[in-house]
This record gives sequence, structure tokens and C-alpha cells, in this order.
Amino acid sequence: MIPWLDRHSPFPPVERALKVPNGLLAAGGDLSVERLLSAYRSGIFPWFSDGEPLLWWSPDPRMVLHTDEFRISRSLAKSIRNRGYEVRVDTAFAAVLEGCAGPRRHQPGTWLGPEMRAAYLQLHQLGYAHCFETWRDGALAGGLYGMAIGRMFYGESMFARATDASKVALAALVAELRQRGFPLVDCQMNTSHLASLGAREIKRADFLRAVSALVNYAEPPGRWELTTPGKARLSEAQCQD
Repeated sequence: MIPWLDRHSPFPPVERALKVPNGLLAAGGDLSVERLLSAYRSGIFPWFSDGEPLLWWSPDPRMVLHTDEFRISRSLAKSIRNRGYEVRVDTAFAAVLEGCAGPRRHQPGTWLGPEMRAAYLQLHQLGYAHCFETWRDGALAGGLYGMAIGRMFYGESMFARATDASKVALAALVAELRQRGFPLVDCQMNTSHLASLGAREIKRADFLRAVSALVNYAEPPGRWELTTPGKARLSEAQCQD
């Protein structure tokens, strides 16, 4: 059994999360700014589909991407150089949310419903949630969004309407995070797509130790601008066949 949270209930210790389904910790509560910031600082995130109650998760192991382990394939490097993509940051957050909430292959519903979109839009307006957008010929081709607290970045969702558009946004994100001194991206759940880019699983205890240090850096929230060129910097060491 998992606890049901009312508006003022604290989260239970993450060690009480279920093993099946992996990481399910609690239900209920709300999507207030205070609740969400507390969740992310504690290694917890919301994830639920239409018709379900609000569910909170902290899986073990945890999928993460160390920014110095990000891998760019030769095909992705070619897309960055040759497909005419332009990367922008924090200029179309609502549109990125809509893209991430759109229908997916083999996924008839969405976990990013109106309540979730409203919550993250508020966090964006407060300077905690950010989006990286891939544009081509004046149209939004793909992107991603996530949360930044201190020097910890929590990836939430990505989408693509053109070849490699979301991966180009991710490459730009990683380049930007390196410039800002962010060593880690929370990827939440294991997928083959993330693993191909260099993400890997670590123990939840190790993840929480890293988070507890990184969220306490005095990085003020606010809108981001690129400190690197719009095309992510590439090095031969990052490319693979």
C-alpha cells in the first residue's frame, strides 16, 4: 500500500517506494509550486495518466545522464551541422509543452494533461522550468523541457516533428549545462533511446546524495539564454559510429 497525501502531508521517505511498480511512492497531494519544488529536491517526480490520481515516484535504480558522458553519434553530428536547425531557449515554453503532450506511437493517451501543463508553466514563469527548442524555417521542429534547481537539471519530456530535432535540443542542453557547471541530468526511467546517448542507471541512494549537494548551489532561478552557440559544440571524443 502507498500513502494518500492531503494538501499538507509531507512525502514519505523514498525508501518506502514500491518495488513493483518500481518507485511508486504516494498518491494525492497537489501540484503547487511548493509541493513540486519539495518533490524534486527529494528525488521525487509526478507521473500519472488521464483518469488516474496524482502519483509520485522515486525509482531505484535511477536513470541519469552525466553531462561529460553524453554521446553524439556521427548521424546526429551531421544533423546538427547540416539540417538547418536553430536552437533557442525559453522562448516558446507553452508550445514545447503542447508538443510533449501530443500523441505518441503506441501511446494513445498522455501523462502531460492540462493540470500538469499549467503547473510547469507556472514553474517556468518563476524561472525554475526551462525549454530548449529546435527551430527550422520558422517552425518549431522539436524540443524538450525540464527543471533546474541549484545546479541539478531534471529532464521531463521531449518531442520531435523532424529527424533528430529532439536530440539536437538535448545536445544543446548538455552543452549549456556544461557551461553552467551542471554535472547531472535526471532522466527518471530507463529507455534504450536515452542509453544510446550515454545515460545509465545508478542506485537511488547515489542519486539522492548527488541531488542533495547540487540543489544547494546558490543559482538564482530565471529565464535562461544560451551561453554557447546555437549549434552545440562537438568534439571528436563525443562522436561514435
